[in-house]
Amino acid sequence: MTSLALQAAAVRAPADVSPSSFDQLGLHPALLRAVADLGFSTPTAVQQAAIPAALPDATGAAADLMVSSQTGSGKTAAYLLPLLHTLLQASAETPARGVPRRGGRWQPARPRVLVLCPTRELAQQVSADAIDLLRHARALRVATVVGGLPYQQQLQRLQGADVLVATPGRLLDLQRGGHVELDAVQHLVLDEADRMLDLGFADDLAAIHALTQSRAQTLMFSATFAPRVQQLAAGIMRQPRQLTLATPQQRHQHIEQRLHWCDDAGHKRRLLEHWLRDGELQQAIVFASTQVECDALAEELQQAGFAAVALHGAMPQGVRQRRLQALREGRVQILVATDVAARGIDVPTITHVFNYGLPMKAEDYVHRIGRTGRAGRSGLAVTMAEPRDRRRIAAIEALRREPIPEHTIAGLEPRLRPQAHRGAGPGRGRSGAGGWRGEGARRPEGGGSARGAGRPGAGWRSPAAARGATVGGRGVGTLRGGVR
Repeated sequence: MTSLALQAAAVRAPADVSPSSFDQLGLHPALLRAVADLGFSTPTAVQQAAIPAALPDATGAAADLMVSSQTGSGKTAAYLLPLLHTLLQASAETPARGVPRRGGRWQPARPRVLVLCPTRELAQQVSADAIDLLRHARALRVATVVGGLPYQQQLQRLQGADVLVATPGRLLDLQRGGHVELDAVQHLVLDEADRMLDLGFADDLAAIHALTQSRAQTLMFSATFAPRVQQLAAGIMRQPRQLTLATPQQRHQHIEQRLHWCDDAGHKRRLLEHWLRDGELQQAIVFASTQVECDALAEELQQAGFAAVALHGAMPQGVRQRRLQALREGRVQILVATDVAARGIDVPTITHVFNYGLPMKAEDYVHRIGRTGRAGRSGLAVTMAEPRDRRRIAAIEALRREPIPEHTIAGLEPRLRPQAHRGAGPGRGRSGAGGWRGEGARRPEGGGSARGAGRPGAGWRSPAAARGATVGGRGVGTLRGGVR
């Protein structure tokens, strides 16, 4: 891979165009108006690189792209803007679509742009972003197809859709039922391709590839170019150009990462409650390993007075949507979530991410901590590991190519700390030597609050909350509005 500077030079717009400004990227005027309305004037690094590369060339040909970029970097707009531009340009040259319903029957949808997402939440977020960008271009329609929503409602919204954002399983259900025809798809996007493979969508992606063989372009976005992602690309893309916009360390340069070793579950829980009372915490996501742990932890935090709710894939879609809306509106301070449920969450006021239960795969760590520090904001990611987790920590650090800095809190120091999980420093290899060392082997950090020294943990109060609860002498936000 080349460096970011070389990649940007390779994909920049013509010499008289500066990719540092949306106005000079050659995008459709309706899109530029929408971008200005949304308050953006300067494209992010991934947008500077991907937008010119994804636009068709002078002959009308469009290149396939594989893009590796951090979450929260603006990657959604990096593919939506060039694709919507292409559709708007084509719409000016083609007649309007016919009446979508004839003889009392819905006509099959024939989208021209298909965006595939691993989860309902991400699909709905992408769809909302597309609608925002098309606020001044009423000629194009956007539809969303995901599981968990009423079937007839989705059929109605499919009519005349130019852009279809979908999860693979529900899309194929509708295609087999004759409600969607994919032969008109010209542009296929795989957003978070690595996650779709993790969730077992490989066969569905192969089927969708076969149904869209006449497409002109495929865009793939992934946190990493792991071997399984490379294998997928080899099967469905035509000589794709690869853009890697950051190393594993650079991807989260705005996120401070910390590791706390915990003796047991009780020690871990005390550490979590200490952190949740950090005065700098606005909103947080606490990741659990299982749905059972997710529900139990959320209930315990509620009983402790925190404005917390659970979010996982087994919940009805309506419940999930209400809880996400409560998070965005500030009525929920703490979201306890599983990996699948949290994908696609983009809430700028999330200042902290806690890995309470460690991810099964090291790549999921990257996605988790990317829920904070979005769009250049600062964030804090705290991982809490027990002795049994040392192999998973080693895998995460191997992916990061550097250790996660260890931290302790006065009064909550671990009795023992693993010495062999890392490969840096003498006597600290990955072999079994080294074992565990007592707490006296390392001087703990200064006391006080979780993040600062000697600062009281003034709790967070939701702007929407009319009253607060008191736990242990500290004010904490309360759950309001009957979020269920």
